[in-house]
Order: sequence, then C-alpha cells, then structure tokens
Amino acid sequence: MKHFNLQFFAAGEVINTTGGVMENGNITDSSALSAEMKTFYDKTLITLASANLVHEQFGQKRPIPANNGKTIQFRKFSRLPKALKAITEGITPAGNKLSVTGVTCTVDQYGDYIEQTDMLELTAVDNTIVEATKELAGQAGLTLDTVVRNEIIGGTNVCYAPSVEGDTVTEITSRADISEKCRLRVKDVFRAAAELKAMNAPKIGTHYVAIIHPYVAYDLMQDAGEQWVGIQKYAKPETILRGEVGTLAGVRFVESTEAKIYGPAEIAEGFSRLHLKNAVSASASKVTVAENLAPATFAEPIAVYVNGIENTVTAIENTNGETVLTLGTAVNNLETDALICGVGGGKDGSAVFCTLFLGENAYGVTDIEGGGLEHIVKQRGYGNDPLNQRSSVGWKATKVAKRLIEEYLLRYESGSEFSATAETN
Repeated sequence: MKHFNLQFFAAGEVINTTGGVMENGNITDSSALSAEMKTFYDKTLITLASANLVHEQFGQKRPIPANNGKTIQFRKFSRLPKALKAITEGITPAGNKLSVTGVTCTVDQYGDYIEQTDMLELTAVDNTIVEATKELAGQAGLTLDTVVRNEIIGGTNVCYAPSVEGDTVTEITSRADISEKCRLRVKDVFRAAAELKAMNAPKIGTHYVAIIHPYVAYDLMQDAGEQWVGIQKYAKPETILRGEVGTLAGVRFVESTEAKIYGPAEIAEGFSRLHLKNAVSASASKVTVAENLAPATFAEPIAVYVNGIENTVTAIENTNGETVLTLGTAVNNLETDALICGVGGGKDGSAVFCTLFLGENAYGVTDIEGGGLEHIVKQRGYGNDPLNQRSSVGWKATKVAKRLIEEYLLRYESGSEFSATAETN
C-alpha cells in the first residue's frame, strides 16, 4: 500500500524516508521516493526557500544549464553616445555599433543535510521528512540570500546618514563615525533616489527599490509620518513585492532581517562589547572588565576601540575572580563603565545598518529553478549502511551573484535606535 498524499497521514503513523508507512513495525513500502512525492518535496523545498530570497528577487536572473562548465557570463550593453552631428541630406551616416561587455564569474555549490536513524523513524510521531524539509528549506533560503547579499553590499557607491542632534546636522564620512544618532531620514531617501536618477539608473517597474532592515524601517517611518505610504493603501495589492512594507519618495521598501548589519566584532566568544569595571586614572596596559570571560591568548592581537580610540587586546586572564584584558597600548583617564568594543561598526560600539537602493539590472544572480536548488532524499541502506540504520534529507545549490553596474546600486549606511545592541549578521 503506497501513500503519496502527505496531508492525509493520521497522527501516529510514521513516515520513513523512502515514502513508506510503518505499520506494526513492518515497512509496507521500501522503494525509493515516487515521482509524485519527489516532485512534492522538490516544490516544497523551492517554495519555502524562495520566501527568504529577498536580495535575489531584483537581480538579473540566469539559469544553470547542464553540462556547460562552472562559469557563467552576465552581459551588459553600454549606452550609445548622443548623435549630435547633423545628417547631410542624401548621405547615409556611418551608424554605430552596440558595445557588449561580458562579466564572467564562477559558480559555487552550497548544501547541508540531516541524517536520521531507523529508531527515529520507528518512534517519531511527526512526519520527519516533511519537518526536515521545512528546516532545510529555511536554511537553504537564508544561505543563498546571504550569498547574494554579500556580493551586492560590496558596491563602491555608498552614502552615510548624517548625525543629527536637535538642529545640528554633522556630515559623516566613514562607517566608524556612525552612531545611533545617524538615522535614515526622509531627506536621505530623496537623496538616494536623486543619486540613482542622476546615474540614469532604470527603475524596477515604476519605482526604485530599497532593501531595508526592520529597525531602520521603524526609524524611517517615524520620520516620514504621513509621507509614508503603507502597502494597505496600495490601489493594486496584487503587485506587492515579497517583503514589501511601503513606499516613500518614489522608492518601494522591502523589509528583511537579513539586510546587512556591521556590528562590532567579537572580542571573546559571545562578547563584542565590554565595559570597564574600575575607572583608570593612571597609565595602564591591563584593565578589568565587568563581563566574565574565559582566559585566552591571541597569536594576532584583536583590534578594538577603547572609549572610541583604536587599540588592541592581546590576552584575557582571570585574576581573583575578575576578567582582566591586556591592551596593546596603555590607557588612562577612563571612567567606570567605559566601552571596549570590537571593530567593524561604529567606534562607539554602534551597529551600522545597510539600506540598499537598487535600479534595474544592477546585479545578476543564478536562478534556483532549473537545477539551481536540489532536494536530496536518501533511503535507509544507502552508502556505507549495512544494517539499514540511517537515512538522510538534504539540499544542494549552485549559486553565484555578481554586481554588474555599480552606479545602479547605492548602499546607504546608518545607525538606528537599536544600534547599541544589534549584532553583525
């Protein structure tokens, strides 16, 4: 007896990885997955993974054709110059040619799997293959989304939100100087849109698109007030983009918790921000911190900011139950609770958030359809498994992303009300 329609399995029935049902301890179907079930699981994996692919959805898509090597080429056409020379009557002009530039890159593979035992299959109440597929699909989606994100945040076109205190606005020129006072404002969104327009970046449909972190979206909505147009006000809700939350200044905002955050790097496992336990008045190269850290020595000094000044940590030790840091450069005149943080975000320990403003064809990605993402289910007994004790569910993907036109992609770096506690993602 074969069961192919998963939603009809009753509670208490145990599904093994071959698609069979365990009844009275016997496997009623030990064959490989049927075509119907394979299609179901493949589509489930792709559908669930796609929900996380926010950064991918605005890229120029390319399939992964079989048997064509590991390189893929994205193509971009150069804009023709103005034809300002007047045409002579009766004489055919010289004409022009399209200039095509190929951008070649090499694809990589990513993947993971979950192995389960025969005892799990025998005793589990839930359909473990379906649950494993859901978890793996989420992992696949986040992994592939991060591959794309890490490529496109590396663009050379960048702006920094200014620091605003009351009526005082201070321009910021580096990531290290960003603090929670450097929040993304309505004015910054208009500026980003103007920058893209000045570069003649084509819109994605009728708008530019921005990928924004929920914390930054919160700040921006507070500043925008009635200027913010939420998706509930859209005349055509069927056109809403995946993750879209609203529109401002001709830009559609797509929210993602995976929007890049540059936070302070870890000084010790789980700790990126430390605080002085005791004030330092005289010059000292050893300082006591309030946090409890495991002792460690470092072959390479760890770069840190001590009260906003560059320094290093060369060792961590425990002395009389207290955590003591050895600094590369002696310090003085530090108050209790002064901050020591890893580098990477603002020098005051602030996390820095990246909002990506995009025009059409700013970057290219390989597609997860057509072989880009594969769901793999192995029945018990595969490989080195003489007693049929193990089965597995996994995924494998072939992926690459590439920035194509730098001018069509603008990274806006800002702080947030949440900068003091947010971490690198």
